[in-house]
Parts: sequence; C-alpha cells; structure tokens
Amino acid sequence: MFRPSGYLARVMRIDPVQRQSVISLASTLALTAIGFLSTMFFAHTVGPSILGAYFLFVAYFSVFNLIGDGGFGGAAVKRISEGKDQNAFFTAFVFLRVILVAVSVGFLFVAQPYLTDLTSSGVFPWLVLALVVSVFTTITSNGVYGTGKVGINQIGSLLNNVIRIVVQVAAVLLGYSVAGLAGGFVAGLLAGGLFTFRFLDLALAPFARSHIQSLFAFSFWTFLGASGYLVFSYADTILIGYFLTDADVGIYRVALQLTSVATFITIALRTTLYPKVSFWGKRHELPLVEHALARAFTYSLLLAVPVLAGGWLLGERLLYFFYGESFSAGAPALALLLVVQAAHVFMFLQTMCLNALDRPRDSFKVTAIAVTVNIGLNILLIPAYGIVGASATTLATMVLNAVLARRALSQSIRVRIEPRAVGHIVLAGLVMSAVVAAYSFVIPLTNVFVVLGAVALGGLVYLLVLLKIDRGIHDELKELTEGLGIPWPGVL
Repeated sequence: MFRPSGYLARVMRIDPVQRQSVISLASTLALTAIGFLSTMFFAHTVGPSILGAYFLFVAYFSVFNLIGDGGFGGAAVKRISEGKDQNAFFTAFVFLRVILVAVSVGFLFVAQPYLTDLTSSGVFPWLVLALVVSVFTTITSNGVYGTGKVGINQIGSLLNNVIRIVVQVAAVLLGYSVAGLAGGFVAGLLAGGLFTFRFLDLALAPFARSHIQSLFAFSFWTFLGASGYLVFSYADTILIGYFLTDADVGIYRVALQLTSVATFITIALRTTLYPKVSFWGKRHELPLVEHALARAFTYSLLLAVPVLAGGWLLGERLLYFFYGESFSAGAPALALLLVVQAAHVFMFLQTMCLNALDRPRDSFKVTAIAVTVNIGLNILLIPAYGIVGASATTLATMVLNAVLARRALSQSIRVRIEPRAVGHIVLAGLVMSAVVAAYSFVIPLTNVFVVLGAVALGGLVYLLVLLKIDRGIHDELKELTEGLGIPWPGVL
C-alpha cells in the first residue's frame, strides 16, 4: 500500500545533490514534453508565420528583461547562497530590480518606432505587461533559489509553463492567435511568481551601501556574461526576422526546440549544481567541484549523444509528422543545431562553474569573444544562406565559447571528462544508429507511428547496450531508481 509519508522519507534519504537533480530533471522533462506538445499544436493550428511572430515577442522580452535584471538576479542568488546577510541582500536586490524595470520599459518605449514586427502584430502592450510582471516572478524565484530550494524553484518554473500553455491553447482555440500566445506568456509568469512567493522565507530588511556594492561587483560581469548568452539564444532569431520572414523564424525556432531535448539533463544539473559549486568554492573544496563537473559532463552526454545520432537519421521525418509539411524545410538547419546542443553541454556547464566560483569576469571575457564572432557571422551568413547560415554560425561560436571557457576554468580546477564512461556512451550511440538505420531501410518511414517506433527502438537499444557495457552508470542509476522506490527491471 502506497503511503506518501513513507515514500517522502525514502526520497529524503537520497544524497541531496542526487535528489535535487532528480527533481530538476523531472521538472525539466515535464517542461520539455509540455513545450513540445504545445508547439506541435500551435504549428498545426496557426502555422509558421504566427508562431514566428510569437517567437520574436519572446526574443524581445528576453532582451529587455535582461536590461531590467541587470545581472542582479544572478548576483542575488550568489550572495544569498553564501549564507550571510541574506535578508539584506534580498532587499537590496528588490530595490534595484524595481528601478531597472522602469529603465527597461523606458528603453522599450523609445525603441517602439523601430520595432515594427512587434507593433504590426499587436503584441507591444503585452510585452510591456510581461516585463512588469516578470519583476515579481524573478524576485520570488531568485529568493527561493538562493536559499537552496532548488525543487521549489523548478516546480514554480513548471507551473509557469503549464499555466502559460493552458491559457495559450484556450486563446488560440478562441481565435486570438499571436495576442493569445503573448497573453498566455504573461499569465504563466504571474502563476509561477505566486507559487514561489508562497515558499519565500526571506523578508525585507534594512540594507547598507556595502550590500549594493557587493551586488554590483558580481552583477556587472554576470550581466555582461548573460548578455553574451542571450546573443546565442536570440540574436539569430531577431536577425532572421530582420533579413527574412516571420515564417522563417517559426521554422528555425521549431527546429531549435526539437534539438533542445538533448540538453535537458544539462539544464537540470546546472540548476542543481550552481549553489553547490558556489558553496564548495567558498570553502575551497575544489576537488568536489572537479568531480561534480566531470560527472555532469557524463550524464549530460548520456542524453545528448543518442539525440544527436537519432536526430541525424530521423530529423526530417520528425519535423514533417510532428509539426507539418512546411516545417520539414528546417531539416538542414536541424542537422547543424543537433551538434550545437552537444557543444552546449560543455559551454553551459563550464561557464556555470566560472560564475559559481566567483569568476564572472572571466566568464564574460570568453563569451564576449564568441558573441562578437556570432553577430558578425550572422549578418554575413543569414542573407546568403538563410536559416542554415544561422545554424552554422551558432555551431561555430558555441564551439569557440566552449573551448575558451575550458581554458579559463582550467586556471582554477582540473577540467576533465570521464573517458571510459563517455566512450561507452558513444559506443552505445553507434550501435543504436546502426539499428535505427537498418529499421528505416526495412520499414519505410511513411507515417508517424513508424517513426515513433524507430525512436522507441533506438532508445531501448541504446539503454540496454549502455547499461550492459558500463557497470558504473548501471549501478548509479539502479541505486537512484531503487532509492525513489521504483522497481529496477530484472532484465537490466
């Protein structure tokens, strides 16, 4: 008989990093599934042009929200996670965040005449509202994250996305198209903020100039580093919208979203490890950081490698059946974006460590170089090669950023991978690829069920081969699964 209290006690006995990683992974997996299903629905319902207009709205929100955050969100998490003067740092962050959102919205109104894509689609007022609501959401989420409540932060993010999608689906069905998509975005922000507020233990308290100065010292470089990451995330989208059409934006972003499944373990581990690495770094326990980073590489590649291999074989068919015929034109871009996500594993985790080890300046420096190359190549290649040019640019600069980040991080810790485990992952991926290729040759991929069969077969073969040849991964996954109270299959 299932007893919630007994199950919770069992879960709480799991190692804290593993437990929080599982919560983050489950939340990220749920978000990925929800995002995929909703995008498929919107792709078939409104088409690439409307979807592209919404993606542009999200891109501009990210740009102006970054101005409104100023890097103080990351700085607040860092200082709060250190355990000293938490309420004072939290209050100083609230004060700065309110001031900066006024500056951000002011910039938005000044730039309004030039944002023709936003004004013509009618989402400009929604963008202003989203920026205002995001102040409340980021204050509460950064507060709970900084105090180590990673699971609460992840559940808040999950609720944000669930509410957003529910409202968006209802609005689209009622005929509100891009305005309905933008309105759902705002509703999700508000719901996530209200949830995390319920678990916020921090309170407003007097703060001194020293607290502001401490946040500034960290936030300046964090802001610049975040600006660089934003370029990787949205510069291609904005420039595609400028040089090409909203439909091209929609096709490109759908292809990018399809590849994002390769990194949801990376995102979950990054969310869990940042406060841990910050704490270990403060205590000079660098061997713990080195071990955690090496394991994070392994478990991130555990998913990235098979997604890359399977995407090369099945990508065009997945785009065609999941999103519609018009989106299958994104297959060449998809092939490059899959490699981008493999490089993203190393870039994302290494820059996370640089920031958590209180080296945001170095994180910015390596990112700034890649960003400069990114903008230049996008301007050069998008007009000539369209969304394939944008994909090639993202790949080249992501690899460059990963290489430079490793070089910088190596000055503080030994950056390494686990060659035996990674070799086993690659070998299992090759076996999976051979089986899927043979399946596709024998059974033509003419309908969605056959394609899903290929995906399921490939995943099963990969898992069986990997668990057979790598006892370390096998034993860790078995221990974690049994710790969660889930029976481990005897065949494994």
